[in-house]
Formats: sequence, structure tokens, C-alpha cells
Amino acid sequence: MQQSDSQPRSVRDRYIDLLMSSLTRSLYLDEETHDVPLAEWEGLTSLDLDAEALKQALRSTSTRLTRRGGDPQRRQVGHDWPPTAETMVGIDRLADVRFCVESALADGVPGDLIETGVWRGGVTVLMKGIVEAWASDDQYGGTRRVWVADSFEGLPAPDATNYPADEGIDWSGVEPLKVDVDTVKANFAKFGLLDDRVEFLVGWFSETLAAAPIESLAVLRLDGDLYESTMDALVALEPKVADGGYVLVDDYGGWEPCRKAVDDYRAANNITAPIVEVDWTGIHWRTER
Repeated sequence: MQQSDSQPRSVRDRYIDLLMSSLTRSLYLDEETHDVPLAEWEGLTSLDLDAEALKQALRSTSTRLTRRGGDPQRRQVGHDWPPTAETMVGIDRLADVRFCVESALADGVPGDLIETGVWRGGVTVLMKGIVEAWASDDQYGGTRRVWVADSFEGLPAPDATNYPADEGIDWSGVEPLKVDVDTVKANFAKFGLLDDRVEFLVGWFSETLAAAPIESLAVLRLDGDLYESTMDALVALEPKVADGGYVLVDDYGGWEPCRKAVDDYRAANNITAPIVEVDWTGIHWRTER
């Protein structure tokens, strides 16, 4: 799907390049501000305060200690939480989303696109941007929908009784993961990509995915972290992925519960399509029906 450096970039390619750079904020790393970790506070002040006391003093006046500039290497592989970007998956995994979506469109794979677990919505914004950019060359152009599935309340508390692999992994109280649906809609709108073919599935996957009116999928991307969330999405949606469509998993390499869910599902359903490793955690495979 990539052009050689000697070939001119099409307007479509340049648009998608710019969209990806904007969604990751890789164009603006020098303008970011990041909180300084507590462990690095010692020695940053001549005040007669230890780091914890300084932290509390600053908090009492709603003041933060920050450092200017992001780390391009960490942003490349998704090892940081960008303060303003619409996605934290990093440039490598976002480029893989682009490859899979463009391959499916170029090959005429029927169906919609979905991500389960969207945070600020950046990956689904990219999906929608690619669908729009390809509309004139896609035999299904103008009909594909992009589904945005999330609780929009963060991750569920682990159900260790029914899903032992999730025992001890409780991120339900992590506030930065709780991004409401109106914020995600606003992120689509600011890129000019919010319309009636962007569908929002609000609620826990166990309650929304199986009942969603999705006939077929060209691209399914999972970002649910836990065994339960990953398995819920696979059971409800993987059978709807068309022949030649793609299944992408964000957390396969980085989180054992997610890996186990994927391995268990593939084994139970005799899925032997090769797994392609994208980076330290992301993978995809192409469906063979």
C-alpha cells in the first residue's frame, strides 16, 4: 500500500498522513507539557521541602510541575499517555490501522469498521477519515459505517469468578481512561468527520455488542485490555468479519489477560490465520473464511 519515496504523494495520502500526525500530536511534540514524575522532583527546588511536601504544597494552590516537550521514541510505539492527543496507541499501531483499512477497501472487502474500546476516539476518527478519503475508489463508498463502542465510563471492575485471568487487574478507578461520549463526538466534529454514518454504542460490551445492528465488518479492532472485554468483543463480532477482513488487537503483547482471551478464542474456533506482530503489543490477522 505504500508508495516509494520517488513517487509523488497523492492528495489522499497527504491528507491521511496529516490526520495521523494530528491525532498522535507527533507534529507538535515540542509544544506539549508533561507532568514531572514525583521521583524526579528532588533537586528541582532550593526550597526546604522534600518532594512529597512540595507536591502537596503545589496541589493546594492547583499548581502542577511540568516539563515541556514530548518524547518522539515513546510516541512512536505508544509508550506514553499524550496530554491532548486523541489516541495513545502510538504511530506504529496507528499506521497498522491505516494499512489494514486501506487494504480492505482496496480489495473490496464488504462491511463496516469498528473499534471496541476507544478512549478519546482517535483510532475511529482515523478509520472514518480513511473511509471518506477512499469513497470515490471504494465500491461500498458512502455506505460504510464506523462504529465507536465503549462504556465511556472507563474499564469494568474485574469479574474474577467468571474470568480468572482478570483477577487482580482493577483499572475501573483510573480516571484518565474515563472519556465521555460527548467528548469523543466533539473530537470527530473538530476534524469534520462526525455524521450519521458514525455510530456510537454506549455501554458495557456484554450489553451492547451482540445486539448491535451490524451485518458485516471489514475491520474489527479490539482495545479492551481485559480477558472479559476482549472475549465479549470476539464472540459478538469476529464471526461478522468478512472473508479478507482484518482483526486487530491492541493489547495482545502487553497484557496477558488479553493475549489469553485471543488465544482461547482462536483455538476454540479453529482460527489459523497467521498473527502479524505490529510492535511490542499490537497484532492483526486477516480473516480466512
